[in-house]
Amino acid sequence: MRGWLIGLMAAAALAGAARAEAPGSARHEQQAIAGLSQSAELIVDRWGVPHIYAQSARDAFFLQGWNAARDRLWQIDLWRKRGLGRLSASLGPAYVAQDRAARLFLYRGDMAAEWAAYDPQAREAVEAFAAGVNAYVAQVKAGAQPLPVEFKLTHSQPEAWNPEDILRIRSHALVNNVTSEVARARTVCAGGVAADALRRKLAPAHKLVVPPGLDPCVVPADVLKDYVLATEPVSFGKTAEASLAQVIAERSAEGSNNWVISAARSATGRPILANDPHRPVGAPSLRYIAHLEAPGLSIIGAGEPALPGVSFGHNETAAFGLTIFYIDQEDLYVYETRGDTYRYKGGWEPMKLVRETIEVKGEAPRQVELRFTRHGPVLWQDSAHAFAIRTVWNEPGLSGYFGSSRMWRAKSWDDFQTARNRWGAPSLNLVYADTHGDIGWSAAGRTPVRPNWDGLMPVPGDGRYEWKGFLEDGGLPLAKNPAAGFFATANAMNIPAEPAYPREARKLGFEWADPTRSIRIHEVLGALPKSTLADSMALQTDVTSPQARRGVALLAGLTSGDADVAKALALLQGWNGREATDSAPAAIYEVWANKHLGRAVAAAAAPETARALIGNSTPDPLLTWLEAAPPATRGPILLASLADAVAELKGRLGPDMATWTWGRLHHARFVPAVATLADKETTAQMSLGPLEVPGSASTPRAATYSMTSFDQTAGASVRLVMDVGAWDNSMAINTPGQSGDPQSPHYRDLFPLWAAGAYVPLRYSRAAVEADAETVMTLTPAR
Repeated sequence: MRGWLIGLMAAAALAGAARAEAPGSARHEQQAIAGLSQSAELIVDRWGVPHIYAQSARDAFFLQGWNAARDRLWQIDLWRKRGLGRLSASLGPAYVAQDRAARLFLYRGDMAAEWAAYDPQAREAVEAFAAGVNAYVAQVKAGAQPLPVEFKLTHSQPEAWNPEDILRIRSHALVNNVTSEVARARTVCAGGVAADALRRKLAPAHKLVVPPGLDPCVVPADVLKDYVLATEPVSFGKTAEASLAQVIAERSAEGSNNWVISAARSATGRPILANDPHRPVGAPSLRYIAHLEAPGLSIIGAGEPALPGVSFGHNETAAFGLTIFYIDQEDLYVYETRGDTYRYKGGWEPMKLVRETIEVKGEAPRQVELRFTRHGPVLWQDSAHAFAIRTVWNEPGLSGYFGSSRMWRAKSWDDFQTARNRWGAPSLNLVYADTHGDIGWSAAGRTPVRPNWDGLMPVPGDGRYEWKGFLEDGGLPLAKNPAAGFFATANAMNIPAEPAYPREARKLGFEWADPTRSIRIHEVLGALPKSTLADSMALQTDVTSPQARRGVALLAGLTSGDADVAKALALLQGWNGREATDSAPAAIYEVWANKHLGRAVAAAAAPETARALIGNSTPDPLLTWLEAAPPATRGPILLASLADAVAELKGRLGPDMATWTWGRLHHARFVPAVATLADKETTAQMSLGPLEVPGSASTPRAATYSMTSFDQTAGASVRLVMDVGAWDNSMAINTPGQSGDPQSPHYRDLFPLWAAGAYVPLRYSRAAVEADAETVMTLTPAR
């Protein structure tokens, strides 16, 4: 825990320095804002967290939008333009294809049904938030506020928002599993069903069967080109096109941890709720922490800066957190076609053709055509076949994370269940705790009912494979006040076993994260009779890998005549699986297990035609195969792949194994994509790191990395640990900071604390907020 302790001391020193400052040291400002209804106050604390005090909920959300633009205008403007397919209007013709792809996935249904799907007061929140963003954009255009540097680099301007835009954009939410359907079809075509077991492990145990009527070999390699383009971040300059395996690997890293601990197992006698969502990390942070206070509204927590409210956090009574629960929410359909018609139930049905105009900066507008079948947008078409996706995105109430609007005012377990029954996307493990002492877990998400197939492969779109609506309210598993005194999730398969829950009949999903993080979290929580907040902070930043312990166990008894491989074996065989920055065996294991073991297993177990599709796979299915293989079979595979890893490490870290450490390889280095357009000085101002970071994708402190640079690419974008009922004791961290302005001290102030595993206070009461205030803004309506 050395890194965590250092980080905790750093945070304590920072907090102590803040408290030591003389009372009244906060900076006071005044500003009039057009669109604000009544006077309000915005207090920014020493860590850049805004605390909004308004006289109405409408004004609170208005100021949240205004402040989000103040701190993150470039980020949220780009989010909107990407989601709506409006990049070309600001950035030029290079983005026309991405704009067309994004428009395929906009919600095009009834907006009345869309609004009705959320909390009754949600529309007011969205409309006020958009109005607040627009108020700040107007100030920028009038020269009253500065234009962020990124707009200058791209010679662009921010645009005004429509409230509906926030809900119609679907492509920022995580849904599953179309990328794996395509990879599975192509792997089965190349090597049979057995080859796919090396690529992805299914859970609960399930026999993979090719759906009748599907020829898996008809699925093109680039069938998801538009899907990937619509859902990927905006890049600047040329980037290499990622393979499907790379896309799957990157998106499978987007998980989370959460847990809830009962009052009986808490040292304080109050419940504890902890949450650290794992998404891409970079500058600025994907998440933003905010606090809103108004009559009938009191929420604090984190969410995406372009959305009103918070996605996870607490109100005055209840805390709530989220992780991904991998419900299968999408399917790829394969059609026999004649021109723009497709075979359906013995006849030929026309595709719906939508023509749209894409504005292009500096050029004439482009006319594009979008095609849709009864199932959804057409992604790929040739003279004989078409492929379309059916996704829950097309349904009302599926705006990403906005189901949290029903959590903002939740006061009881029953309120929590109402929220979970109405939740759309992404599909989640929701955890809950309240001041009454109730804790629990519920799976949540719109769940397609597939009466005659399992969703694991593409299916013919001729009418034989249709969703039979969605699972009814109460159909997903839950646990209220569990007997263990805690409940934890980490994206692993956690559907209760038969007969408690009808797993096979409901077919919620079969593709989950490696259970390694979940195993470690349960190990630690199960061994703590009385948990503290510090225990949860330590667990969120824990760097012990059960997966590594599992892999190292396979090396028992092996020897090598190669001196360097023998040294590596000795280091691994004596290792406890802790991936600290000063660990040599951690460096060896990560390079071996994630870069060399997969290819070696595929070479031994899969037909040559399937090996490239399996690639390096992921450790869980590889270790499963190796554990079942006879020692005489697996021994040579393990030693040969380890030799390859040692050779790579020699090239990266030098020949002296005594100098090898995981921290020398594994860094946090954040450079915004737009920095490619900047000069050296501006790029340096926008960039952070490198800092050595511990852990990997297999540890509770999730730290997924690039296989080429080893720089961290995903992990905990924010961490919260909440003391339920004594809210001022709660702790949090964001990275690299709250602000998106490279000139702001809050752009990078939290980065070293986050890297060290440290936290700062998450103040909630007015007195505590004022004690840590950095800036107090008195805001009045403009007359």
